Amino acid sequence: MTRKELFDYLLNTYDISPEFMWKKHPKYAVFRHPENKKWFALVMNVDPLKVGINNSPDNEIEVLDVKIDPEKVSILQKAASFKPAYHMNKEHWISIILDQFTLEKIIPLIADSFQLTK
Repeated sequence: MTRKELFDYLLNTYDISPEFMWKKHPKYAVFRHPENKKWFALVMNVDPLKVGINNSPDNEIEVLDVKIDPEKVSILQKAASFKPAYHMNKEHWISIILDQFTLEKIIPLIADSFQLTK
């Protein structure tokens, strides 16, 4: 999945556009509820080492952080393309390596995150 595919999906499904909140990290995109302003998704470009990937040929990878049920965190982290959440609470959030999944595989996790942060 690409960043554009994800952003288009979030706009079309939830009518939410990304917010770029940090000058230091201009590509970091936050998606949050319009009512309560809680984040339900965060897209970042990070050094692969920061999410525990030691053999990446890339200098940066794109990750999507979503909030999920804590019971699912430990299960999902056993899969190669799910990592402990970068820059978020690792008990409740998970990082997903974007280019390792299709949008269809990620939609349920986004929906869960949206509901958990409502």
